[in-house]
Amino acid sequence: MNIRPLADRVVVKPLQEEEVVIGGIVLPDTAKEKPQTGEIVAVGKGRTTEDGKVIAMDVKVGDKVLYAKYAGSQFKADNVEYLVLKESDILAIVD
Repeated sequence: MNIRPLADRVVVKPLQEEEVVIGGIVLPDTAKEKPQTGEIVAVGKGRTTEDGKVIAMDVKVGDKVLYAKYAGSQFKADNVEYLVLKESDILAIVD
């Protein structure tokens, strides 16, 4: 996949948490919580101010991040789910 987000947006590949089944009960995908962590796969140039200066991004490709639960727009490429977020929707970088 070759995608370049614009301005202060990033493309994130959500990380699926390991599924733990207790007592043999399998939960359908609709009952599972939406993931809130992911790995950044592409980063835009940054936000442009009114006077034309570009403010660099605080995140980079490869960072693992925690993002707001219902943030961004989902899309699918090469049978992989991705999420496009604004940098302001990212809550923290996970070490």
